[in-house]
Amino acid sequence: YNRGNNKQDIFLDNEDFRFFLLRLRQNLLPSNDVKVRIKPLPANSFSLLTYNLMPNHFHFLLRQNSNIPTTKLILKVCTSYSMYFNKKYKCLGQVFQDQYKQVVIGDERYLKWLSAYIHQNSKVAGLVDNLEDYPWSSYPDFIGARNDNLCNVKMILEQFESRDDFKSFVEGSF
Repeated sequence: YNRGNNKQDIFLDNEDFRFFLLRLRQNLLPSNDVKVRIKPLPANSFSLLTYNLMPNHFHFLLRQNSNIPTTKLILKVCTSYSMYFNKKYKCLGQVFQDQYKQVVIGDERYLKWLSAYIHQNSKVAGLVDNLEDYPWSSYPDFIGARNDNLCNVKMILEQFESRDDFKSFVEGSF
């Protein structure tokens, strides 16, 4: 996770959210069909399990599938986004407060709790009443309301009997 410098917003409009997700997608799921100026990481280096982009910060739940450190992915995405943000808003300097923070997940119970925490962020912050209404989160993909392939929802959902059990767990967690 990481947040804006001085806790300032890093996503000011929908285009900002979309660009950030585009850069994330280009690095997680590189395609030979699309010409991009960035050099993406090798395919399947990471699996994104959940995400939530908030106006002033973001959360990712990542699985490292190779010996490439997570710093490579986060640095590529955040650097590209910072360049975009500074150019668009005619700013100078850093967009993000500090180096991103990460926590190693030791067991399935913590994995389940963390997925719920990340998905609940937009509701706890008062951005939405219903989690499925927040478009900048992977939650709609988990409950079947959207079918985006950015996240590997299977890794989390296999911890539950059904999507409904997952939904009950997440919405009853906080």
